[in-house]
Amino acid sequence: MIKITLLGAGSSIFAKKVLGDVLCTPEISQCEIALYDIDPVRLQESYDMMSSINKNINASKAVLKKYLGPPQRKDALRDADFVLNTIQVGGYKPCTVTDFEIPRKYGLEQTIADTLGIGGIFRALRTIPVMQDFACDMEAVCPRALLLNYTNPMAILTGYMLRATKINTVGLCHSVQVCAKHIMEPLGMDYSTVRTKIAGINHMAWLLEITDQDGNDLYPAIKKAAFARTEKHDDMVRYELMRRFGYYVTESSEHNAEYNPWFIKKSKPELIDQYNIPIDEYLRRCVRNIEKWETAKKELIGNDNIVHEKSREYASSIIRGIVTNEPYKFNGNVINNGLIPNLPGDACVEVPCIADGSGIQPIAVGRLPVQCAALNMTNINVQLLTIEAALTGEKQYLYQAAMLDPHTAAELSLDEIYAMVDDLIKEHGDWMPEFK
Repeated sequence: MIKITLLGAGSSIFAKKVLGDVLCTPEISQCEIALYDIDPVRLQESYDMMSSINKNINASKAVLKKYLGPPQRKDALRDADFVLNTIQVGGYKPCTVTDFEIPRKYGLEQTIADTLGIGGIFRALRTIPVMQDFACDMEAVCPRALLLNYTNPMAILTGYMLRATKINTVGLCHSVQVCAKHIMEPLGMDYSTVRTKIAGINHMAWLLEITDQDGNDLYPAIKKAAFARTEKHDDMVRYELMRRFGYYVTESSEHNAEYNPWFIKKSKPELIDQYNIPIDEYLRRCVRNIEKWETAKKELIGNDNIVHEKSREYASSIIRGIVTNEPYKFNGNVINNGLIPNLPGDACVEVPCIADGSGIQPIAVGRLPVQCAALNMTNINVQLLTIEAALTGEKQYLYQAAMLDPHTAAELSLDEIYAMVDDLIKEHGDWMPEFK
C-alpha cells in the first residue's frame, strides 16, 4: 500500500481536488493518506470531508490519518512514497497584506504578488525555511519520496529544494492544462483535440506550437481572431505580449502584468484601464475565498453524500504513472540542466516530463525563440538571486533580487528599493529569516 502525505491539508478545497482524484483512480485508491496541518480546526474539517468521499466513491479502501503541527510532522511523513506540498506561510493576514501595503507606500502597485515582484520575493523567503524543515524531516523518515510542490512562488521554491536539499522534487502548476482553452475558447474556437508544445518558466511558459490533429498550425487563425477583438476583456496583457513577442504565455494577464516593466506604471496610470489590469486582485480574491469558504464548508463538511469527479490536477496521474509504470506526460518544473540551452543551467524551467516506473523524466525542449528566452531571463534573474539570498543569508542578494525585478526597477529608484526591502523585513518580523 502506497502512502501519500498532504502538507497543508487544511486547505480543504484543494485537498478535495488532489486527494479526491487519488480516491477515484482505481490503481492507487487503496492507499494510506496522511493529512498534515498546523490548524486543528481546518485539519479536522478536511479529515471529515475526505473520510466521507473515501466512503462514498472508494468503499473506504483508503486509510486516512491526521497529524497536527510540527511535533507530529515526522509521523505524517514517515515512509511516505509521495508528499504533496500546498502550504501558504503567513496567510492572508498578516503576511500577504504586508506584501501589498508596504510597496504601495512607495508607489509600487501589484496584482497577485505570489510569484515574482517584491511580493513574490518575500513570500519565497518566508516559505523556504518551512520547506527546509520539511526536507530535513523527509531526509530522515522518507528519503526516497517524491515531493510534488504546488506552493508558489513555484520556480523559486522548487529551484531551492532541488539545489539545496536531497529531496526529489517536481513543481506542478495549473496553467499549462488550460492554456489552449484560455486562448481559443473566447474566440469561439474548438480546443478539444488540439496538440500543444509548451515550455519556458512557471507562469511564463510559452505556447510554442498549437496544431490540429493533422499537424496544421493554428496560430495564424488564433492571432487573426485575437487581434480583431476590440472590446475590453480579461486577457489583454497576454494578447499584447503575443503581439510583440510572437507567442502566448501560459499564466493569466493579471499575473503577467506584474512580471514586466510595461503595464503597471504610476507615471502612466491610463495603462491600468487600457489593459484592464486588476490592481490588488489577490487581496480581493483572498477575501472572496474566505467568504466563500463559510458557504462552501456547509456543502463539504458534514455532508455524508459528498462525492468527487476527477479534476485537471496532475498529481494523481503522476502517482498512477509511477506506480503502474504506464507513462504519463505532463509539464513539470525542474532544474534546467540543458533542457532549454539558452536559459541558465541552474534555472527552474517548466518543460514536458514523463512519469513512469523510473520516476520523473524531463524532456529536452531545445532553444526557445531568442525573444522568449530574453523575457524569461528577466524573471530568472530575480529567482536565482532570491534563492542565493536564502542559501547564504546575505541581505545584499535580497536587495539585488529586488533591484533586478522588472516591475520594481521600472517604478522605484535604487534608494527607494533598499528602503522598501528594509521596511518589509522589519514589518514581517519573525516571519522572515535573519539576514546579515
